[in-house]
Amino acid sequence: MTTRNYDAIVIGSGGGLKIALPAAQQGYRVALVEPDAFGGTCLNRGCIPSKMLIYPTEFADRIRDTGKLDLRVAQAPRVDFAGLINRICETIDAMSESIRLRCESTDNLDVYPEYAQFSGPRTLRVGNAELTGDRIFIATGSRPAIPDIPGLADTPYITSQQALRQTVLPRNPIILGGGYIAVELGNAWRAAGSQPTFLVRSRLLRREDREIADLFSTLFKRRNKVIQGFLPKNVRHDNGIFTITGQTADGESQSVCGDALLVATGVTPCTERLTLANAGIELADGGGIKVDDCLRTTAEGVYALGDVICRHLFRHTVNREGEYLLKTAFASTPPMPLDYGPVPHAVFGDPEVAGVGMTEEMVREKGLSYVVGRADYADSNQGLARQLDGGRCKIIINRVSRRLLGAHLIGDEASDMIHLLILLMKTGGTLDDLLDMIFIHPALPEIVRDAARQAMNKLYE
Repeated sequence: MTTRNYDAIVIGSGGGLKIALPAAQQGYRVALVEPDAFGGTCLNRGCIPSKMLIYPTEFADRIRDTGKLDLRVAQAPRVDFAGLINRICETIDAMSESIRLRCESTDNLDVYPEYAQFSGPRTLRVGNAELTGDRIFIATGSRPAIPDIPGLADTPYITSQQALRQTVLPRNPIILGGGYIAVELGNAWRAAGSQPTFLVRSRLLRREDREIADLFSTLFKRRNKVIQGFLPKNVRHDNGIFTITGQTADGESQSVCGDALLVATGVTPCTERLTLANAGIELADGGGIKVDDCLRTTAEGVYALGDVICRHLFRHTVNREGEYLLKTAFASTPPMPLDYGPVPHAVFGDPEVAGVGMTEEMVREKGLSYVVGRADYADSNQGLARQLDGGRCKIIINRVSRRLLGAHLIGDEASDMIHLLILLMKTGGTLDDLLDMIFIHPALPEIVRDAARQAMNKLYE
């Protein structure tokens, strides 16, 4: 068996690229272990292909809704679903291949297209080679979590991994789950022409601020069939039809049928192949790799980042983690803890949702004194121009410091408008700072200003 030593070994080519490529370019000898397509979950089966699917299908929805703007479309739009999926796959595969070629042509970087297993402290078995590293970075990501429902394993269900490559649009699919993956992909299928049924155990987007989640549920149900409080008991597949039998919120038995079943009930970290115990690497209670506030595992010289640590399941946070480790893990001085700053998120559903900071429920639990400012899209001038209804901006202000505790948006361009509030929170700005600026009139961010004005008025009540 060949033994090779490296300054750094990176397992995973998603967020791990934030370490592998620049470290090699800085002269360190680096090994990159990647048995799958290069680019990780985000590129190959997550954020990028899903948004390539969502944008055109959402566009089709908007064309269907042009009557409210007094526009008459001669013919309803039809989504060329097979053509769309083929374009997505060709684009993603080409991007992934370009990353692979770049890695293979980078000096000081050796690529291993194999699975890695720890065989001892800072030692990996990769194919027929044994690799040792002064530093090892685990960035193996996550995969769809499959619930333990009797009969499910014996059916040809799909997850987001297959859904984003399936060229045949199902007619009446069942979507199992109510999180962001479920609502994004299921709604895109609906906008493309199918009639999905969403089976949700508790509520849609349950991690969002409750007020925003409830509003989302109301608006989402205008276009989509949702059964909430559904507890699956059994799944079967006969003659191309899935049947899920479960218990409804009122305790009754109900069966739901469909020609496809998308399971989108969460994700689980990819740790099962790594034999972590051989290196003394422990798992946290949630199943992710245990790390400290400097992303160090319980084994000396081994770090972990991204979905595999179950801290923040976003590409933008693993990018932050990779950039942090590139600066600290190779330095001779002790590192300062990683400061994420405000961590934002967005759900690209219908409607769009974005948030940063605490929900109102979290603020109450902490016992903080606060006020809430709200403004609806429909009451803004740009909302009037676009004939928008249902959208809202909600900001939560600390009554004492007047700083932003949390911000939550639902409606058009929510993922863009939230950046104004991310910056305010990052810089420690106050409600006064937010109002002491000129907002372009009439632009959507005036909705944020209007929410701020309401919060200011409440401070003086």
